[in-house]
Amino acid sequence: MTDIRIRKATGTWTVRAGGAVLAESKNALVLSEGSYDDVIYFPRGDIAMDFLDDSDHTSHCPHKGDASYFSIVTKSQTLENAAWSYEDPLENADRIKDHLAFYVSDTVTVEQL
Repeated sequence: MTDIRIRKATGTWTVRAGGAVLAESKNALVLSEGSYDDVIYFPRGDIAMDFLDDSDHTSHCPHKGDASYFSIVTKSQTLENAAWSYEDPLENADRIKDHLAFYVSDTVTVEQL
């Protein structure tokens, strides 16, 4: 079984896309899973959800559960499936419930301030 560790991220974290700040949080979480890069999860209450549209895309992780996806809608473009959330995570990942993570790309940044 893959070892999943979830802990509070230190400091303030932001997500930016299309020139807009989508999230800023002092309550983000860091999820570490095996040899994968750490992922920052933002509390839903710290995200400008108006920029996100539900996607039909889903995926399954045997360690975290079923993921739902969101597309980011900016003034100039829609970034398909750019964020995800585990609405009902498995027990070992239950701390990320009500949190979203974002794919980092040329158009989406996740950074510590």
